Amino acid sequence: ARAVAFTRRPHRIPVRMVEGHSVHRVADRNTRQLVGKKFKCTSPNGRFTDGAAAIDGKPFRAIEAVGKNLFAWFGAGDADDVVVHVHFGMAGVWAIFEAGEAEPATTPTTRLRMVDEATGLASHLSAMTVNHGDRASLYEPKRSKLGEDPLRDDADAERLWKKVKASKKSIGALIMDQSAFCGPGNIYRAEILFKAKIHPDRPGKELSRAEFDLIWSHTVALLKRGFECGSIITVDAADAKKYGGIRRYVYNKSTCPACGGRVVQWEIQARTAYACQTCQPRGATDDDDALERAPKTPPKKKKPSKKRPAPADPSPKRAVVPFLSHCVSESFATRLASPSQLTVKELKVELAKRGAATSGLKGVLVARLVALQAASPAIRSAEDAEKDRAKAGESRAVEHVADIHPTQARQ
Repeated sequence: ARAVAFTRRPHRIPVRMVEGHSVHRVADRNTRQLVGKKFKCTSPNGRFTDGAAAIDGKPFRAIEAVGKNLFAWFGAGDADDVVVHVHFGMAGVWAIFEAGEAEPATTPTTRLRMVDEATGLASHLSAMTVNHGDRASLYEPKRSKLGEDPLRDDADAERLWKKVKASKKSIGALIMDQSAFCGPGNIYRAEILFKAKIHPDRPGKELSRAEFDLIWSHTVALLKRGFECGSIITVDAADAKKYGGIRRYVYNKSTCPACGGRVVQWEIQARTAYACQTCQPRGATDDDDALERAPKTPPKKKKPSKKRPAPADPSPKRAVVPFLSHCVSESFATRLASPSQLTVKELKVELAKRGAATSGLKGVLVARLVALQAASPAIRSAEDAEKDRAKAGESRAVEHVADIHPTQARQ
């Protein structure tokens, strides 16, 4: 497809998986553009008909983000207030179409359409979960189950520390547990723990207070950066310059940029975890004099069943083979340096440029291109480099945001 230059707008970013920083961006934008107005509310797909009727014509009073959850309040601030709870899931969007802007047709996933009939301002909401109720029946029960949100002023690190210190769960599991760390997702988990030099398998109860404080400080800093820039950029400016403009340290990487060592991957509760074998040792950090470590209780040995053998490690560590991620896009130049991230079509184009055969399955094509690159590194053409720059300074990257409609993303 032809690359098209674009005018940067902070809230016009394509949607994929929605994480905490993006949900806060939706709340911030809705506060500025929707709160204080009254709307004609309908449910185009019929899955929020009662809720749309309940908020129809009521003032949009307030909205707040808690981790990956949104709570939108409609009413006068009294007992008749209606709260709408939104969880975007893997692919959701709350799009705003300003007065004078063309409003596209709704889709089969549009749960709520809101229109300010006086100005023409419109909004479409699509999400995995959209419920309505009142404070006692909906908001308070939901809110009580959510943990500490690093982007909220009321986040209680002390309360979170007590929960972590008492837990047998790994810190990798706890960061993804929304009743503990509320907001971070899988990419943030990998990057937070790399920056803290903590192995994801370390049990929470084994962490020292200093290690926990380091993890929490990186959590706050990285999600704040994501909120401000609209994208998950975890590499510090000095490191980005040092390591060639990378945006993430170990997520979907095969080699650690800091030490050159191998990055491994494995499953933690059905989600892929990443760690550098050298920078993130399984034991405590090297500066044990500064970091107190709780003693580890040896696990009890269980005899294997006579009927069947003891199960093998359900999630063995293995070298990372970078994949084509739809959550965090990389430039073509970056993916070309790791051919497993290219599509079959792209592989065939690159092989044809080099006069090589283009037949075979993807694994064969990848191996063929890797061999050719090792023999004679490809030089990026000026035309392709310009297309990359036009496509993405990655502020439009297809990652973790929920505040634009697909038709706007193509503009």
